[in-house]
Amino acid sequence: MHPRLAADLSQLPGLLEATRRHATAFLDGLEERPVVPALPVPQAVPLPEHGGGLRAALEEFAERWEPGLSGGAGPRYLGFVTGGATPAALAGDWLTATADQNSNTSLDGTGQELERQTVGWLRELFGLSDAHRGTFVSGATMSNTVGLAIAREWLGERLGVSPAEDGVAALGAVRVLSGSPHSSVAKGLSMLGIGRTALVQVPVLPGREAVDPVALERALRESEGPCVVVANAGTVNTVDFDDLRAIAALRERYGFWLHVDAAFGAFAALSPDHAHLVAGLDLADSVCVDLHKWLNVPYDSAVQFTRRQDLQARVFRNTAAYLGPSDGAPDLVQLTPENSHRLRALAAWFTLQAYGRDGHREIVERCVSCARALGRAVESSSRLRLLAPVRLNVVCFTSAGEPDAGRLRALAADLAGEVFVTPTVYAGVPALRAAFSNWRTGARDTARIVAALEGAVARH
Repeated sequence: MHPRLAADLSQLPGLLEATRRHATAFLDGLEERPVVPALPVPQAVPLPEHGGGLRAALEEFAERWEPGLSGGAGPRYLGFVTGGATPAALAGDWLTATADQNSNTSLDGTGQELERQTVGWLRELFGLSDAHRGTFVSGATMSNTVGLAIAREWLGERLGVSPAEDGVAALGAVRVLSGSPHSSVAKGLSMLGIGRTALVQVPVLPGREAVDPVALERALRESEGPCVVVANAGTVNTVDFDDLRAIAALRERYGFWLHVDAAFGAFAALSPDHAHLVAGLDLADSVCVDLHKWLNVPYDSAVQFTRRQDLQARVFRNTAAYLGPSDGAPDLVQLTPENSHRLRALAAWFTLQAYGRDGHREIVERCVSCARALGRAVESSSRLRLLAPVRLNVVCFTSAGEPDAGRLRALAADLAGEVFVTPTVYAGVPALRAAFSNWRTGARDTARIVAALEGAVARH
């Protein structure tokens, strides 16, 4: 064994303790850490010929890289839709790396059985029936892509061909209909060979991001052959929800595959006051939910559900003598593009086991309360304008006068040390959006965010 490796192995308990202290100091400093530090990126250095061991690497990281890391795990990082890691999820992720499992087959099945049971808990959490089966993937992009891959095979089944065997050309032209599709849907269609131009945007309801069911029916009536509908349970800009039950009723007449992108909107199911927003989610043929958002588990983690796991296994079949026979249910190696699959489920298992439905409901409802408080502050400002109702956990707003994208970006940059928000465009209007999804965020943070926003607006 290399002497540096041998030395680190012999001193591992002490080195892990030093790492623990460092990690704890980082977390303890999140409250006052600049949310996005205004520091230059460290210059590149050559690969070391002779390493200095773990302790030296930790010191180098602390000096060169850590100061520039964002406070993405903290309570005032409101960009994108970013959660943090609950204490239990963090412990689960540490143990995931410690155990270093790749339990993709029944030859070493404990990890994949833990995943199946955790998926069962998540299915219950989101109000899905036992007809749905699920698998962990790396994020919403992969979850949407897996769902669309199953849809692609379903299209082939309706036409008497198998794209998994014969190629996507066997399908001919494909139409994918959606009102306000997330960018990952087009990306997934590109990867699957269906193509970005297959995505047809259907008109939305006036002043909304939700699809107009009448326009959707018209598009379905004009389509030749079976198609795919991608519905939204929580759009990025305004957390708008398609009427899933109305869309599912159209499926009875027009026979399409219904995929629901519920990346973070699915968590509305946890709140009695908001569960109506995802009514009909169980009617979907496939569902995307991102877990490193509102479940507050570390990156990267998401789950996909489908009623047709048989088609999923046909798409992602991976057979080799060394993989051994399945135990009956499809092994995880047969269900996603990944042959290597870290035990992502463990962090989710830990946080669900530790805090249960009630604990995660409290996180959701507190984030919604914080978003509404910011929304009220925007409405009361003479310099800002709310662009959409605060339906759940996102506040979409712009300047009160003629909005200018450059000025809004400058405003966001001015705020970045105290609070991070992301630019967007809503209904053609340049805007900013703040997404509340971190388990740490509370009323005190929201008051601090409002004060920072008021100060920055006054300066601009």
